[in-house]
Amino acid sequence: MPTPHLIYFADPMCSWCYGFSPVLDDIRRAFGRTLPIRVVMGGLRPGTETPMTEAAKLEVAGHWRHVNDATGLPFDGAGMAREGFIYDTDPAARAVVVLRREGEELAAAYLSRVQRAFYAEGRDVTQGPVLADLVAELGVEPDRFLEQWGSEEAKAEPGATTPSPSGPASPVSRPSWRARTPRASMASSPVDSRRANRCWRC
Repeated sequence: MPTPHLIYFADPMCSWCYGFSPVLDDIRRAFGRTLPIRVVMGGLRPGTETPMTEAAKLEVAGHWRHVNDATGLPFDGAGMAREGFIYDTDPAARAVVVLRREGEELAAAYLSRVQRAFYAEGRDVTQGPVLADLVAELGVEPDRFLEQWGSEEAKAEPGATTPSPSGPASPVSRPSWRARTPRASMASSPVDSRRANRCWRC
């Protein structure tokens, strides 16, 4: 019989996904490893090339206020407020995809860390050095991560795999560039696809 699992569609730069993070924490505490969580990246605004206008920033900030009102989670708009900021969600989502090669446990922990960095700490998670600093916190070698993250293979990976009808696939083996054990306790499970429907209100 297939192992029950939860498939979570998310994007590191989606504010409502960030707002949902306490629910995932509750699920993890309630079920632990008896309910593996699959993280599927959603492709919020991949490939965006145009800097945000001030009007666009105000509109998005309004959505962030709605999330704050509903959840009480902290927001710091410093990352988005930077002059010339491009709301391209592909770099952060691709970073999660690279981390998923070590398994769903690390991918889920990194997704949560990127969300906090962008929304609560005002860091620009569209930038490779910022993403590398965050992986280092989870015990991954940042230079090797950047090499993988910037590769054509990683850029082509979105949508390359699909959910298995028979349940989770075999666990992904850990590559040699892992530096040390991460501080993560999410359930371990393989990842499916990275793209879902586009959302414009996050």
